[in-house]
Amino acid sequence: MQEIMPISQTGDEKLKAELDELKKEAAELRQRVAEAREHGDLKENGEYIYGRQNLSFVEGRLREIMGKINYSEVTDCTAAPLDTAGFGTVVKVRDLDSGREIVYQLLGPYDYDLTENSISILSPIGNALYGLSVGEKVSVSVPRGESNFEILEITASEFK
Repeated sequence: MQEIMPISQTGDEKLKAELDELKKEAAELRQRVAEAREHGDLKENGEYIYGRQNLSFVEGRLREIMGKINYSEVTDCTAAPLDTAGFGTVVKVRDLDSGREIVYQLLGPYDYDLTENSISILSPIGNALYGLSVGEKVSVSVPRGESNFEILEITASEFK
């Protein structure tokens, strides 16, 4: 059985918007495939073959998104408790190896975005930071080796 994952309201809205777009695209592809089917020999009908392949891809993505929505629980990130690093919190850490300060928002696996410095609570770093308080240090095994962090600050998220 699949575990229910937390998701931000913003992440949930993004998934639902993508779902709507994919539904429209699937309907258009079904129409094109039906029209291509009417052209005769399906074995050598490139439009039909290509359309079926695209439709299969879109339908697979639709199932994936619906699964994420069905197995997620929307959580208000702005209301996250700030005593420990948890889902929705913004955590400022110091990389003890380089001295560099990094800010991460801890989100679920369905709505993290590395380009916006948000990481999944299931990632090695997110999992290691989860549940820690300001001042605590942690060592994390990552693909490039070992990373060591100290939590400097835990703040609330600006988006839901």
